[in-house]
Amino acid sequence: MPPATHRRLFIPGPTEVDPGTLEQMARPMIGHRGAEFTELYRKVAAKLARLLSTERPVFLATGSATMVMEAALANCVERRCLHLACGAFGERWHEIALSRGLEADIVSVDWGQANDAGSVDRALSTGRYDAVAVVYSETSTGVLSPVPQIARLVREKYPDVLVLVDAVSAMGAIDIPLDALGLDVVLAGIQKAFACPPGLVVFAASERAMARSRRLRNKGYYLDFVSYEKAHAEGQTITTPAISQFFALDHSLDLLFAEGLPAVYDRHARMSRLSREWAARRGLTLFPDPRHVTPTLTCLRSGAIDLDRLHAHMRSKGIVLGKGYGKAKSSTFRIAHMGRIQPADVEEVLAYIDEYLEAR
Repeated sequence: MPPATHRRLFIPGPTEVDPGTLEQMARPMIGHRGAEFTELYRKVAAKLARLLSTERPVFLATGSATMVMEAALANCVERRCLHLACGAFGERWHEIALSRGLEADIVSVDWGQANDAGSVDRALSTGRYDAVAVVYSETSTGVLSPVPQIARLVREKYPDVLVLVDAVSAMGAIDIPLDALGLDVVLAGIQKAFACPPGLVVFAASERAMARSRRLRNKGYYLDFVSYEKAHAEGQTITTPAISQFFALDHSLDLLFAEGLPAVYDRHARMSRLSREWAARRGLTLFPDPRHVTPTLTCLRSGAIDLDRLHAHMRSKGIVLGKGYGKAKSSTFRIAHMGRIQPADVEEVLAYIDEYLEAR
């Protein structure tokens, strides 16, 4: 059981971890180059391929998702990358590209808005780019990017351009059929909708992406997709893995499949709807465009609410809400509802916020 001092997390990550998943973390160590780990690796990778509806191998790396954001650029950008930004993490991906000395441009929209396929079309029509990078669920703003529409445009009109997707707070909460969408790289950390302790990154690469990776040099040792592909074929990781997280992820995936993926996706949509309908009744304003809201968190403008007092009140109830992020830090708060969070949990959180608002 969690300690008595544990406060439940309704932040954009790490998310609450199921007690059974935590128990998996306490399992005895196994040798990472033995048959027992190979069996575990292959079992987890197969479940992830099922989750992503893909025939492609799904790789696992020990580290943070930011590492694989950088790896995607190192392996897939040969000429110039177009970055789509509707918040802090889209901007960060562009900064990562520049830090590697890559040629990269950014198309930004106002925070709270979503990049659209039309702006992507105009940029790609210049012929300057061979990759486009987009954040699916932007946790700084609560925006869900129209990745299926963007990917369809790129595949139909610009088949040589690779589509790189940060699905960090989308994978496991939103259906992402990798092959059907024609995505070239998709990546996620396990501490968001997978509801595991942080430590592993899940990612997959299309054959187009792998072909480009094989051509490119100076990718770095730890970031080389080709090395992950070779290790994957042997049921292995390229270096010593975070074995405890493998146990946890295996259990968490079983929970997802036991619930049923359609039910999982519907639950996240319902929790988002609950939060938005409550906000409307309270006269609170969504930060993102209502047409482009992620189902994994609700980002609200604080208005006249004293955020410090709100967060203190919620902590007194054993709840940690998400604070605002980046340029929206002082004007928003975020209610995350992803992973193993249930609609009843969201209703409880909203009732505590009601209690605070009515006592002001």
